[in-house]
Amino acid sequence: MCNSDYTIAGASTTAIHGGLTPDPLTGALVTPLVQSTTFVNEAVGQTKGYAYSRVSNPTVSALEAQLGALEDAPPAVCFVTGLAAETALFLALLKAGDHVVLGDAIYGGTVRLVRQVLSELGIQATFVDSSHAENVRTALRPNTKLIFIESPANPTLKLTDLKAVADIGREAGIHVAVDNTFLTPVIQRPLDIGATVCVYSTTKHIEGHSTAVGGSVVSRDPALLDRVRFIRKCTGGIQAAFQAWLTTRGVKTLPLRLKQHSANALALAKALRANPFVAAVNYPGLEDHPQHALAKRQHLGGLHGGILSFEVVGGTDAAVKVLNSAKLCALVEHLGSVETLLTHPVTMTHADVPVEQRLAVGITDGLIRVSVGIEDIADIVADLEQAIALAHEGWEAPEARAAAKTEEVAA
Repeated sequence: MCNSDYTIAGASTTAIHGGLTPDPLTGALVTPLVQSTTFVNEAVGQTKGYAYSRVSNPTVSALEAQLGALEDAPPAVCFVTGLAAETALFLALLKAGDHVVLGDAIYGGTVRLVRQVLSELGIQATFVDSSHAENVRTALRPNTKLIFIESPANPTLKLTDLKAVADIGREAGIHVAVDNTFLTPVIQRPLDIGATVCVYSTTKHIEGHSTAVGGSVVSRDPALLDRVRFIRKCTGGIQAAFQAWLTTRGVKTLPLRLKQHSANALALAKALRANPFVAAVNYPGLEDHPQHALAKRQHLGGLHGGILSFEVVGGTDAAVKVLNSAKLCALVEHLGSVETLLTHPVTMTHADVPVEQRLAVGITDGLIRVSVGIEDIADIVADLEQAIALAHEGWEAPEARAAAKTEEVAA
């Protein structure tokens, strides 16, 4: 059931207590780590609910209850990675001859999975600019069984009107899945506005400390969850107990971290926009972002997440120099950690995306993605400013742009 009174404050309590109880055997406040592959049967055909950790595990079950509670949903289904979660969802809902509509600006691993694996199983796919919901409607076919959207999109931060797309799916009787990894249920609630299912890479903000990989599928449709859980049992993609235990700890500070991630990201976006050697900044929290009104309507608590992307003057060569010159910010293929992380999508996360597709959605060779951490914002800004300065050493600032930015900052 949708919780109409959901607030960021409510999320903090749910993240700490939702779905979790003290250990009934010992009274331990913290969820125990059950690091066991197998469980003793009390008698033939009689168990205490667990038999083998490929099927289920008490620590994984605790995380599943916790993640489900965050979305007013039954326990989630947790996987070894986010891509494993996506794969199970696709296998649960699609078969040879079926069709899926996807947003065109999504994680490169999803594109690779669809184009190079699912296509060979006879599953058809159409990528559309989902920022215009009617494109999704137009792409539907009689054999369409799933609409898969990521908003904000990785790494361009392009938004999709999730309610509009959910309405299209409901009218057509088609499942609508949202990759909500960037914002998590703390900031964006797709299930509340009609989506069928949310998919997460829990490796990112949900765990938040770069220590555990994982993924999850969350839905309020028990039959769908049963099907996904069955696929997990058959394919062996369950999350390991230790990774789940680490993730339960990360969830407890998720709302608190996302507030700081969001505040730092907005401050960094404004600082970058004022730099004359920055050609463009993509962050929906900026008032001049073309989809800012949608962001305000769709994102909760006035927060817009910790991810932004930007381009520097000078294209690829200058971008590479920026990436290689940063000191505090780490160059990695990751996001959502407490540290500030830099990624070059073209050579890292989206290296397998066809050139024409990535260029069409704005993933240029010079684009830099920033996962803004929770360090002191002055230190983050200073590091990127010095990296940009080094990359443009000896350059003259674009005069017109510099003047315009000076006026903007003064205003």
